[in-house]
Amino acid sequence: MKVSETSLDGVLLIEPKSFSDNRGFFIETWHHERYRKVLGVDHEFVQDNHSRSTFGVLRGLHYQLEHPQGKLVRVSAGSVFDVAVDIRKGSPTFGKWYGVELSDQNFRQLWIPPGLAHGFCVLSDMADFHYKCTDYYCPDCEYGIAWNDPGLNINWPLDNPVLSKKDQLYPMLHQVKGGHLPAWES
Repeated sequence: MKVSETSLDGVLLIEPKSFSDNRGFFIETWHHERYRKVLGVDHEFVQDNHSRSTFGVLRGLHYQLEHPQGKLVRVSAGSVFDVAVDIRKGSPTFGKWYGVELSDQNFRQLWIPPGLAHGFCVLSDMADFHYKCTDYYCPDCEYGIAWNDPGLNINWPLDNPVLSKKDQLYPMLHQVKGGHLPAWES
């Protein structure tokens, strides 16, 4: 397994080993002890999610304040551009983002620690996206940042994504009151 630190504190790009032959492939997508030792990811995952989206769908940028979710994400079919945004008050990389393509061809995973906003857009005809989460989904605790916030200047590969009503209404990061942002813990 190859692990790369990203430009955001705590966000890791993981490239698991894959074993391929004429029958197909095998890949280990989670091994608690190995991820704890190699990555320092020692969180308990309590919920797994699976979403399917079509080309051009953009989901995000989401975060939970009272029950922040760390997420280990990957794609099992198709391709997405996945983005983490540091919204932790006091973080040296506050307001910065990191994006990477995750696909069924590159097998990459992204570890996004609790306290960051997350989103992705679908680049293929369809994509199956998997999230391992460190806390339960809490609809009353969910917040978001506008996907096209000019202050973030995210280089999304799509100009006119398909958005949910909720995602269309999120504010710019500078409009979010300080009490609605997570704190950075060094």
